[in-house]
Amino acid sequence: MVSMDKQIEFVLRSMEERDVRFVRLWFTDVLGFLKSVAISPAEVEGAFEEGIGFDGSAIEGFARVYESDMIARPDPTTFQILPWRNQDKPTARMFCDIALPDGSPSYADPRFVLKRALKRAGEKGFTFYIHPEIEFYLFRSPVEPPNPPIPLDTAGYFDHTSLGDGSDFRRRAITMLEQMGISVEFSHHEAGPGQHEIDLRYADALATADNIMTFRVVVREVAAARGIHASFMPKPLMDAPGSGMHTHMSLFDGDHNAFYDAADEYHLSRIGRQFVAGVLAHAGEITAVTNQWVNSYRRLAAGAEAPAYICWGRNNRSALVRVPGYKPDKSASVRIELRSLDPATNPYLAYALILNAGLDGIEQGMELPPGAEDDVWSLSDRERKAMGITPLPRSLHEALDVMESSELVASTLGEHVFDYFLRNKRAEFDEYRRQVTPWELSKLLNVL
Repeated sequence: MVSMDKQIEFVLRSMEERDVRFVRLWFTDVLGFLKSVAISPAEVEGAFEEGIGFDGSAIEGFARVYESDMIARPDPTTFQILPWRNQDKPTARMFCDIALPDGSPSYADPRFVLKRALKRAGEKGFTFYIHPEIEFYLFRSPVEPPNPPIPLDTAGYFDHTSLGDGSDFRRRAITMLEQMGISVEFSHHEAGPGQHEIDLRYADALATADNIMTFRVVVREVAAARGIHASFMPKPLMDAPGSGMHTHMSLFDGDHNAFYDAADEYHLSRIGRQFVAGVLAHAGEITAVTNQWVNSYRRLAAGAEAPAYICWGRNNRSALVRVPGYKPDKSASVRIELRSLDPATNPYLAYALILNAGLDGIEQGMELPPGAEDDVWSLSDRERKAMGITPLPRSLHEALDVMESSELVASTLGEHVFDYFLRNKRAEFDEYRRQVTPWELSKLLNVL
């Protein structure tokens, strides 16, 4: 492993060789919105040594006014040139860890929340690997709410589109991602009009969370350059599929896939089964974070491949957790897929909760219930009840109620993030429930 001093030396040398003019320091607030401050190259060495001070009270969920001083410390391992900026006068970026004035980590920093969970896994000998499938929509600009957005195309699942404004969109976005060191596995048109999917290659959970934050920026930058509007909203169109972020995951013990067992029917080890059992046991509690917006529950209510019930199955795309098919002679391919996440989640908080839920299943020796091989959506409530299949929370309000009583969520997020998240999301739902919707007006205005 390259030492931190060597990483810093590489950054300073790269800035000089590339004649970098500005360096953007990136970090994320509690809700997953990217924040940025630009510094000159002359300030970077000092930033590594002492950090850059800022007013944390101005950032959502970071600090109260009387405890507002915070420090952003750049992580040199995340240094990359921004390919969409003027390459004659390059701009670079680094992600930051947020600290308090005394140098201790800020418990309000989502990146630290994930690091804390990864440390717990590391103490058990595990590395947590993630592979996300990120869906999003492309719309014609301008998008003018409350008017419905206009999809960029009318294509469908896996359709080849050779004409139009978005014909080379994914190619350009993937090129930029790879220029920033983010490997892409594959991409395709999704089922909805104007809907696309780009899948990132496996990486450790912290790198993947950083990559997702970068991915959102890249997609929006490529779209804006073409006069297109890119949206990660979970359900932007009523009569089209929602956008998910199906996430494949596995635990490795060194070079060994801890989820692999050659003798098991699904090639899923005892540790893998216990991990899935833990995710299922805590699924309702973590849903407010994995699906954190009022709009998220429009997608979960839509059926199709959006899960609404807590169950698992092999190659069952209506299940919350799926165990994909095993590739012969490739033990590293054994993994599980959690299908509830949407692309508007805060990946640091979501992956921390999923990891700790799975680790709890391992620590408690939880038993995995029987798998569901039927289309869970097509079953009756009575049939689902007989099979022991319970629903996920059906609204943000319900999800917050379940989250509020969860010891696992409280301990994973920490008191500050836990309390802020609850307060912010309850305010969001209270604002939402005061709205008079177009559905109500169309159904009721003329008859009541």
